[in-house]
Amino acid sequence: MFMKRFFYPGALSGMLGAVAMALWFLAIDASQGQPFRTPAFLEAALLGRDTVAVAPGNVVLYSVIHLALFALAGVAVAWLLGRIKAVPGVLAGLIVGFVLYELVFFASVAVTGVDIVENLGWLEYLTGNLIAGVTLVGYLHMMGAAPEVHWWSIMRRQHILTEGIVAGLIGAAVVAVWFLIFDAVSGQPFFTPSALGSALFFGVTDLDAVSIHMGAVVGYSAVHLGAFAVMGVVASAVLTQAEEVPPLLLGAVLLFVAFEAAFMGFIALGAEFLLGPLAWTSIAFANVLAAGGMGYYLWRKHPKLRAAFAANPLDRTA
Repeated sequence: MFMKRFFYPGALSGMLGAVAMALWFLAIDASQGQPFRTPAFLEAALLGRDTVAVAPGNVVLYSVIHLALFALAGVAVAWLLGRIKAVPGVLAGLIVGFVLYELVFFASVAVTGVDIVENLGWLEYLTGNLIAGVTLVGYLHMMGAAPEVHWWSIMRRQHILTEGIVAGLIGAAVVAVWFLIFDAVSGQPFFTPSALGSALFFGVTDLDAVSIHMGAVVGYSAVHLGAFAVMGVVASAVLTQAEEVPPLLLGAVLLFVAFEAAFMGFIALGAEFLLGPLAWTSIAFANVLAAGGMGYYLWRKHPKLRAAFAANPLDRTA
């Protein structure tokens, strides 16, 4: 059942996403007069070589690895979408693309010591991952890999809005307090929101150009609160539906991963200068703390879900 329902369509969708991304970079490399430079560079980075040689063997070796990794990603996405009973669509594809982008960023630094995103260009690499994600999920959509959940009918339930906003405020407050402490210990209170606000509103691209600007702090704080409020409302909707379909709890995990990926993607888009080794671990930890605070609040607000989960964890069907 697993092989037929998830493995075969998932692996094929992943390989289609890999091909779409490869064609994107082939077009970029060709436009720069260096066909196949990207797979050759990635193969050299993966094997720890300092020199990049555009040779058939190197390109083929990386292409095989590329296809295999995307096939595994496709199987994982197919299984997850099947478990949370969600319809794959463009939004899900963009989420997958952001997640892939973030995974590549972290893995490239941790495993190879080379910031692949910076070397290939963050815009080009982000676009390639978004294309791959939409292609991957689009194929699953055509295959009918998951039944539909009517999200808008769920969102109309009255308690979701207030509950979600409170949860979002909790998450926003946790992150804000964490960075206030982090900046205070570093001797620069409000530096992080000021830097993010300066990048967002004033186009600052250099760490040395950042100064503590209360306008930037207030402006970014408003965006920060709004983003967490939206996330809280969506999380509340997911958990409300999970009272009837407990496996949808996995959707909450996907939601956190997607939010984390989108947040890191935003920083990579507008404030890449903040992503030093200490900064990105601090940002990730802050969001984990926020997810814990929001999750605890929402979990306490759904006793029916707790009872259903305790009776039959993640295996109960609607």
